[in-house]
Order: sequence, then C-alpha cells, then structure tokens
Amino acid sequence: MKKVLIVDDAAFMRMTLKMMLERNGFEVVGEAENGAVGLEQYQELKPDLVTMDITMPVMTGIDALKAIKQIDPQAKVVMVSAMGQEKIVVDAVMSGANDFIVKPFKEDHVVKTLNKILGA
Repeated sequence: MKKVLIVDDAAFMRMTLKMMLERNGFEVVGEAENGAVGLEQYQELKPDLVTMDITMPVMTGIDALKAIKQIDPQAKVVMVSAMGQEKIVVDAVMSGANDFIVKPFKEDHVVKTLNKILGA
C-alpha cells in the first residue's frame, strides 16, 4: 500500500483527502497543518508521496517543498491548492513538485494523478 502524507492547514481538506485516498487503496500515514510540521513528519514517516497545500501559516507549501527536496531529492510531492495562478504553478514545478492539483478537485483526478506519479 502506498503511504501518503497530507499537508494542509484546513482540517476539512485533510479529512476529505484522507477519506478519498483510503477509499482508493492508499495509506495515509500522517497529516500536518503547516509546512513546518509537514517537513518534520516527512523525515519521521518517510511517505511514498506528499500532498502539499501552498498557502499555510508558519511555513508555506513552496518552502516546505524546497526543504523536503533538499533532504530527499527523490521525494514525490503533489501541490494541492485553490490558487491555480500560473506563477505559483511554475514556482512549485521549478521547486521540484511532481504535479499540481487545483481545488476543488474530483476524486478520480486526484487518484489518477497520484497513481501516475507513483508509477502504479
């Protein structure tokens, strides 16, 4: 089972993603409410993939993405954000994001995107 870490400051969004992923055969090994906690949990839990919100308190998703990629250049991170602005998408991809999902999202799109990145 593929292990996923969900990083999002909105508890409702973490719960929604968790239910969606678990229904589709993923194991959610951790949840974090900001990038700093997400970074700590990444090092501790070693997930196969991280879903990362962009706009969060304490540490943004882009900063957390950069920090995770410094620790593990092979890390698989999918940015999930309501802000589908091109500059942010470009920043995320330039910083090492594997893909980008825009909120609100459809379950089949999320599952397909994650499976593609994990080679499943």
